[in-house]
Amino acid sequence: MSILTAIALDDEPPALRLLETFAQANPSLSLLKTFTRPDEATDYLKQNKVDLLFLDIQMPTISGIDFYKQVQAEAIAPNLRVIFTTAFSHYAVEGFNLAATDYLLKPFTLERFNIAVEKLQPKQTAAFAETNEEPDFLTLKSDYILHKVKIATIVYIESLGDYLHVHTETIEATKLRKHKIVVRMTLKTILEKLPATLFLRVHRSFIIPIDRVTAWNNKFVFLDDIEIPIGTTYEGQFKAIFN
Repeated sequence: MSILTAIALDDEPPALRLLETFAQANPSLSLLKTFTRPDEATDYLKQNKVDLLFLDIQMPTISGIDFYKQVQAEAIAPNLRVIFTTAFSHYAVEGFNLAATDYLLKPFTLERFNIAVEKLQPKQTAAFAETNEEPDFLTLKSDYILHKVKIATIVYIESLGDYLHVHTETIEATKLRKHKIVVRMTLKTILEKLPATLFLRVHRSFIIPIDRVTAWNNKFVFLDDIEIPIGTTYEGQFKAIFN
């Protein structure tokens, strides 16, 4: 695993201290420096190679979005990736329009922080590099039996304690049948096995297929007659995709 170098820009010192704590807990990340002033962050980027910028959006002198646009326009750090951090979800769409790696809605957890950082690791894109194809099935072990589960049949995935309930559907004798496979695994692990463009984590206990979404509101997403809660930590990314 390669080590990512990063800096953080936020006008609130407590937010920077939290980022430092989370970065220390992530072995794939080295947070080199933190800044409260945009001009100091700009000077540092001009003189140092940095892979990733954690960037607050609502700051007194310049918005994080405008700051990142300026960095790109002036080619200060051409290959710099950005993860926006903010308490305001309505910025999510513009953040993703700038090809942001992720959008962390404050207050976010260590788990959500790690998910964002892992998106920059090569394993997310290189797992099927030889074929340039994503898998169409998963192999899941349940009660000492290996199950071949077609990804297209997954309705949603639910975490219950140390186990996952993978809810699937099949068509048997022209009838749609739903069942579940219980596996000992974390949501984080199974999410890494799923095609990133097809599935979305919407709650600390739920992963859903994006194309099965039929309706949503501020608190729930609906997969036909199935109601799934939307967690505060994940609502920014959800709104960026569906709004």
